Amino acid sequence: MPADPSPGLAGETPARSAAALQRGAARPVRPTVTSAVEVRRSDRRRRTVSAYREGDRTIVLIPARMSEAEESRWVGVMLDKLAAQESRRVLGDGALVERAASLSAQYLGGRARPASVRWVTNQNTRWGSCTPAEGSIRLSHRLQGMPEYVVDYVLVHELAHLLVPGHGPDFWHLLEAYPRTERARGYLEGVVAADRLPHLPAAREE
Repeated sequence: MPADPSPGLAGETPARSAAALQRGAARPVRPTVTSAVEVRRSDRRRRTVSAYREGDRTIVLIPARMSEAEESRWVGVMLDKLAAQESRRVLGDGALVERAASLSAQYLGGRARPASVRWVTNQNTRWGSCTPAEGSIRLSHRLQGMPEYVVDYVLVHELAHLLVPGHGPDFWHLLEAYPRTERARGYLEGVVAADRLPHLPAAREE
């Protein structure tokens, strides 16, 4: 990959907290590696956070003064942002069918075999739906652009309904096979909560 990480780059500008402004000199630049994520701190980076893929690793660039708690939070934010960008690029209806087959093989022993998987625009109160008698799965278009692991969770959820129609213990036992179930559910709950917040008018500049 070229030295300039601009292609595929995700960037954000976190709010500077008062505590951060009052801290002493910046800590020395040091890489922090956790699994396939490498965090690089920079004294020259003051406000922005960015991330990009480098082979099988994800590089997250943060200001040197950022606290460990802020680092952990922003790594999660940037991983979700990159995943969302990649999901927008690759997941059309054809990709959904292929992804469903792959997820069924990986987490459900290949037993769930949908006849069709497609995006729909008429599901505003549900993320996905399934008609077991027809073998059809429909995902809400509102999922488009969300992180790939979230879309995967909804797909696995609906695939499991081809095997167990209701939401009883047997159904949730199937969902335990997908390792990001709780994280994906938390993400979707956060989206729903954000949608319910009042939309305040923008502050006027004096």
